[in-house]
Amino acid sequence: MTASPPDPDRYRQRRRRVMREMAEGVMIVATAPEVVRNRDSHYPYRPDSYFWWLTGFAEPDAVLVLVAGKRPRHYLFCREKNPEREIWDGFRWGPKAAKATFGFDAAWPIEQLDKRLPGLLADQPALYYRVGAEPAWDARVMAWLNAVRAQARAGVAAPEVLVDAAGILDELRLTKEPAEADLMRRAAAISATAHRRAMRQCRPGLHEYELEAELLHEFRRQGAEAPAYGSIVAGGGNACVLHYVFNDRPLRDGDLVLIDAGAEYRGYAGDITRTFPVNGRFTGPQRDVYEIVLAAQAAAIAEVRPGRSWNDPHGAAVHVLAQGMKDLKLLKGNVDGLVESGAYRRFYMHRTGHWLGLDVHDVGEYKQDGDWRALAPGMALTVEPGLYIRPGEGVPRRLENIGIRIEDDVLVTDTGCEVLSAEAPKAVAEIEAVMRA
Repeated sequence: MTASPPDPDRYRQRRRRVMREMAEGVMIVATAPEVVRNRDSHYPYRPDSYFWWLTGFAEPDAVLVLVAGKRPRHYLFCREKNPEREIWDGFRWGPKAAKATFGFDAAWPIEQLDKRLPGLLADQPALYYRVGAEPAWDARVMAWLNAVRAQARAGVAAPEVLVDAAGILDELRLTKEPAEADLMRRAAAISATAHRRAMRQCRPGLHEYELEAELLHEFRRQGAEAPAYGSIVAGGGNACVLHYVFNDRPLRDGDLVLIDAGAEYRGYAGDITRTFPVNGRFTGPQRDVYEIVLAAQAAAIAEVRPGRSWNDPHGAAVHVLAQGMKDLKLLKGNVDGLVESGAYRRFYMHRTGHWLGLDVHDVGEYKQDGDWRALAPGMALTVEPGLYIRPGEGVPRRLENIGIRIEDDVLVTDTGCEVLSAEAPKAVAEIEAVMRA
């Protein structure tokens, strides 16, 4: 994350949009706390995604307060300047500089939060915050409300309505602004280059973690802050474990390796999966399974366009996969029957995608009023069908332990979609050519 936002006005505009949606009331959004890894060592710090989207402010110990109404106001509570701590921990903005740089109406030391919040909540009709997200914050909010209620005899009213702030924030975050789409393109481009690097470096005898190291090298070399999530590098049968995390096994000649990894760039996540042969050459059975998954992904991506429902890409992928399972003699019966009965889930047990943005599994409801929501320009999602063939009854030996997933990052446009991660090779011939080089 950058120390200051590249365009503070962008964040002010977002805050104004949120306050317009609120109409009246107060919203409280806290950033993430620092987390101790062990003893005096902390995990690398990352702001809360909601807070970052609204402020561009990257320091811990900070809270945003929005006051909607006839005279909308936005306030920041943050750490004070402290030259001694800056020697140890680095630069701090402090309230005065943060107010001027990030465009707040006022900024105060975080130590004043408990003192000032009851006054900001007084005579407000509604309080918006992420109800239940953090028990400690629930208790703290209740203390502020009780402090306001204690003034009832003086004619001061406390908010009567508690609203989950995620309801407004999720809907606004779901549709990406052009500037957000540009950051996601960069995150996807870095991620795609890292996958190419892993393909070039792969060979039998390496360990999974050695390919993971190639990914991490490329992420940081190109300016990404970190992986967007824990990288999966799964060789052979490990690829049939959907959330494989160990990354410690040797890569064997004749096996496939599945890599699910993406870079985080200025908070935005890349999320790409590629599967390729450890020795650079697909076997016949591997190619047969791979081409089915690739065709399923193409069918799903063709359904990503305005007006189509969220579930249409999944439905298209499932029909191709079910036909492929029948062709491979993994399943018997009518394809529509295999889909309707869910028999295909033995070898494909997850959905075909998820929202993507500041969170790798980004915010936003998938249904509205009980129906799958319609896709609209600016929405970003992954498309990631797969086949995972564990040994078992009726599984031909030649297909055992073949696990394949192909995942891309896709942005809905006015006329269709844009595959943000298209630079990551996925055609069989292209993958083999990259690995030969």
